[in-house]
Amino acid sequence: MSKDITLVVLAAGMGSRFGGLKQIEPIGPGGEAILDFSVYDAIKAGFTKVVFVIKHEIEKDFKEIVGKRIEKQPIKVEYAFQELNDLPEGYTLPADRAKPWGTAHAILACREIVKEPFAVINADDYYGSSAFAKVAEFLRQDNDDYCMVGYRLENTLTENGYVSRGVCEVVDGKLSSVTERTKIANCKYTEDDGATWHDLAPDTLVSMNFWGLRADLFPLLEKSFKAFLDEKINVPKSECYIPKVISDLIETGVKKVQMLTAEDKWYGVTYKEDKEMVVNAIGKMVADGMYNGI
Repeated sequence: MSKDITLVVLAAGMGSRFGGLKQIEPIGPGGEAILDFSVYDAIKAGFTKVVFVIKHEIEKDFKEIVGKRIEKQPIKVEYAFQELNDLPEGYTLPADRAKPWGTAHAILACREIVKEPFAVINADDYYGSSAFAKVAEFLRQDNDDYCMVGYRLENTLTENGYVSRGVCEVVDGKLSSVTERTKIANCKYTEDDGATWHDLAPDTLVSMNFWGLRADLFPLLEKSFKAFLDEKINVPKSECYIPKVISDLIETGVKKVQMLTAEDKWYGVTYKEDKEMVVNAIGKMVADGMYNGI
């Protein structure tokens, strides 16, 4: 069994102008972006390749601002491109389509260069070193299951507004379902703009889009994407999301998804007021020696 494992970083949401975009916003004391720390943690966990999913139109700028820095690290770096016109045979891009097709389509863009077990993360989320270690250990196991890293809800909240989280149901250590709650604050959620609030336990596991997957996903993903296009190709802002694809695979019994629990605190800049807190937290980790040589 190959020991090669790959990290896929979803970064196609970046625009052609980098100013103010949180994916490459300087967070570390040396001007590093959050994804620099994710790649560092991945290397430490034993990942052997990183694939950045971007758009052709930002390739030059991305490689100049981000890629050159990452390419100095001891990990193979490749690029995959999410483009609107990358559609299965028989499908035509609608003239009014401007929005990307979603995270499932972004992962599908890797189908020609990822042949080994792989993890998927967002470019602008800090996941913590122990999460990468758990996923790496899982991906090296000789089985066909997938995995997802769940975070304690209380470790993913901000004091500066609502967050949207996928609330996970777990049965016998396996992911059973993910329910999107789009307005969560202080471990409560509302579905009617605040008229009624429902409690969520602080240790409720939520998805932050950190998946451990295998190359057999790609034909399944293509099938799901075709079904999505059949239904919504002419809906301009529709997106095909990876949690929905995985949930369908679970429901139909095609795949089992092991639930891994991260005890790390997740960090991200959901609101501009969050940045100072994230900078301070990561700065302390660097000062404590967690990221020597980054």
